[in-house]
Amino acid sequence: MTRTEEFQELRPLLFSIAYRILGSVSEAEDAVQEAWLRFEGAPAEPRSTKAYLSATVTRISIDVLRSARVRREHYVGPWFPEPLLTDPYEDPARAAELADSVSMAALLLLERLSPLERAVFVLREVFDFGYPEIASAVGRSEAACRQLVVRARRHMAAGRPRFDADREERQELASRFFDALREGDVAGLRDLLAADVSMVGDGGGKAPQLARAVMGADNVARLLASVLPRLARIDVSFEPHELNGQPGAVFRDRDGRVLHTLALDVLDGQIQAIRLVINPDKLAHLGPVADAWAISREFKRAPRG
Repeated sequence: MTRTEEFQELRPLLFSIAYRILGSVSEAEDAVQEAWLRFEGAPAEPRSTKAYLSATVTRISIDVLRSARVRREHYVGPWFPEPLLTDPYEDPARAAELADSVSMAALLLLERLSPLERAVFVLREVFDFGYPEIASAVGRSEAACRQLVVRARRHMAAGRPRFDADREERQELASRFFDALREGDVAGLRDLLAADVSMVGDGGGKAPQLARAVMGADNVARLLASVLPRLARIDVSFEPHELNGQPGAVFRDRDGRVLHTLALDVLDGQIQAIRLVINPDKLAHLGPVADAWAISREFKRAPRG
């Protein structure tokens, strides 16, 4: 195989590693491209192309994450990862771990870790790399990497339990949720929401967003049931779509441009959280982006009844 062919074969894995470390589609794609440039320019053939490229994209991602952390400290409002429609890497033997690790809830937990802890955790717990490979990738001893994994596991375990609903159960619940959403059925929505459910939006100061988190099943159900009919009157529609391995939807304006995404966090047979990504900078990889401010003005003029 040529270097190009080897790289293309490994690209899905490299992107999946970078995305879990960075939580950004655009930054992950840039990290993968930079890894290719380094691989292309390497004078000697690596003993293992997979190990070389995985280590390279990991080191690049750690450096990018360190600078991104500074920007995120000054981010306007809540910060969410960029929504991912499809994870390009598949491994049937680790399908559950892969789906769990790419969820919005898991990626937000990963934000609690240091860049080094996050990278080591992703390589070990998600992709099952051996400690010798991890140590080489991050430039630490195997013993140090083991300690980093132990600390990262402790942080992740303290955050929340793993998802226990199977895929079919999640999709069935999501289908009922979106049916109730279309019908403006407050009671139907309330029945699917956990008592302490939260709904939060990430606009980054670049799009209209919720002034604060909406808490409680009754408040969230009433807000959703009142907003969706008015959005429909100005030709905003939504299409259910898996986001980050969990049920969600993509909302579009009348011209088919992306307005925002909605992701459901499902656990114990109920919706625990609803997360909206409205920041246009985080939606560009999904297609042309709508003018959220113009939609907001039109929404305010739309009749309520």
